[in-house]
Amino acid sequence: MTVFESFILGAVQGLTEFLPVSSSAHLVFVQHLLGFREPLVFFDVVLHLATLVAIFVYFSADIAHLIRDSIYGAIYLVRRKPLQQISEIAPHSRWALGILVASIPTGLMGVFFKDYFEQLFGSLSGVGFQLLITTLLLAVTPFFRKNGKNINQAKYLDFMIIGILQGIAIVPGISRSGATIAAALFLGFRSDDAFRFSFLLSIPAILGAGMVEWDGIAGWQGGWFPLAIGFLVSGFIGYLSLHFLARVMRCGQFHFFAVYTFLFAVLIFTLAGRFE
Repeated sequence: MTVFESFILGAVQGLTEFLPVSSSAHLVFVQHLLGFREPLVFFDVVLHLATLVAIFVYFSADIAHLIRDSIYGAIYLVRRKPLQQISEIAPHSRWALGILVASIPTGLMGVFFKDYFEQLFGSLSGVGFQLLITTLLLAVTPFFRKNGKNINQAKYLDFMIIGILQGIAIVPGISRSGATIAAALFLGFRSDDAFRFSFLLSIPAILGAGMVEWDGIAGWQGGWFPLAIGFLVSGFIGYLSLHFLARVMRCGQFHFFAVYTFLFAVLIFTLAGRFE
């Protein structure tokens, strides 16, 4: 792998990881354009870890509150305080509980369907079809009910549904952020809470995927300098993408990404025959 190739792939990952356009679809597509016929699984994991760093930086205040309130919540739980009272005293403990509950279906789907999902990375036409599913999810978000709920009002079923959508988004072409934010909006949550919960929820998912695939380091032959370049570029551009998406959410323009994913799917279907 050359430095140029790692720079391009890092930029693509950083730009598309947080936007609801499916970073996996873009990585598969660009890897085919660059001549890589086998999935660069370990390289993709490193790029995802770079964007995870961007999440830690961007959401540093939220993460600090999560850790603090989780500790307080555990102490109050041992003291047998009512759950409602715990949520009022340590509000972010409810967020932590939601992340834990939502991560369960995601983790189970990742463990049991990992090999099947990895096979899908080799089919461009399959990626195009999954992109159409993402397009549909994004396009219907303006019609979802807007109850203005916050995460502290969420039920366990709400968290499970969001977690299941995140698990399904392991499939290349289905955007993780698009699926989880759309699910939260469908359940009636405020756009700001949907945005924040989606990316805080991604932390254990990305860490889990990284641990599962980290053994690929032994077989990595693409060079360490290109790997470092891809990591740095992905993290930096990913941080900027988070800022951009936050602004889009505030303006209520989340569904406009459906136009892009539809056109991208059409492009993939058009070019798929040349690579498969």
